[in-house]
Amino acid sequence: MIILSTASLVFFDLLADRQGRPAALLLAGTALPPAGQAGCAACPELAQRYPCFFPDNSSAEAAAAWSVHGWSALSIDQLADAGEVFSGDWAPRAGWVRGNWYLMPAPAAAANQAASRALALRLMELVASDGPTDEIETLLRRDPRLSYHLLRLVNSAGVGGGRRVTSVNHAIMLLGRQQLRRWLNLMLFAARDGDPRSGMLLARAAVRARLMEALAGVLGLDKMHQEQAFISGLFSLLGVLFGTPLAQLLPVLALCQTVQTALLAREGELGALLLTIEAAEAGDFEVLGQHLKALQLPAEEWGRSVLAAHLWMLDVIAETTEMADRNHV
Repeated sequence: MIILSTASLVFFDLLADRQGRPAALLLAGTALPPAGQAGCAACPELAQRYPCFFPDNSSAEAAAAWSVHGWSALSIDQLADAGEVFSGDWAPRAGWVRGNWYLMPAPAAAANQAASRALALRLMELVASDGPTDEIETLLRRDPRLSYHLLRLVNSAGVGGGRRVTSVNHAIMLLGRQQLRRWLNLMLFAARDGDPRSGMLLARAAVRARLMEALAGVLGLDKMHQEQAFISGLFSLLGVLFGTPLAQLLPVLALCQTVQTALLAREGELGALLLTIEAAEAGDFEVLGQHLKALQLPAEEWGRSVLAAHLWMLDVIAETTEMADRNHV
């Protein structure tokens, strides 16, 4: 039997900078760093790559434990609470912004932004249904940004056997449909001009997706179900991204019934994992503990998975930040 204390459950709030971009992590709750080699390695790695904080009113034990790993105390006057509206009207000392403003309805999309996301959605539909490679290639060529980053991904991953890949068609063939689908799904959330929510939405979706996948692995689910867990986490925010009920978006994506049930009803193993993560995001550690107990997930495994998911999120936003920077050169 697994006994959980809410004080042992790790999670982080993603903070924005004053421009609304993902910028830092803040310890949510009062947990100590996860025990074990993986936890000890991930905590300082996060702090080396990203500003990482714990509340300055944390217990002496927690403050000491996180400080050892390079995390810093954050005082309340350095933190602005945006809530549901990113107004920018905060005290000068508040360099970090907390809140769920990026989960609110988007501003009216510019025509080019709407067209770009419509193109990405059509690409996802084609890949999910094993559509013709030449049609996928044609659509990719209509978005130079996606074409560039597909080629960059294939060449950096070394899947070309040492030969430089310069053809979109060749890149599609080398990458394979499953990896192409995962990459396109992430690119759907990538920064788009005119939508200030994009960066924060991408970061949150990336954490959800990777955490779902990691927890599915801890539960002993096979690779296919781990991939379904990843897709469930990522697509759980698709309705927010498009400002459209999720039930209207799913039919074109050829998702299996397991994923649809998780997304629309929060039922099944994947639905239970989504509810678990949503409790953590809401800061409801009592409910989080109840979900983990029902799933028979130890707090240490939860904590290590949370750390790994946030490290992966940093890789994702680094890639898309570079993409945005190149587009504005």
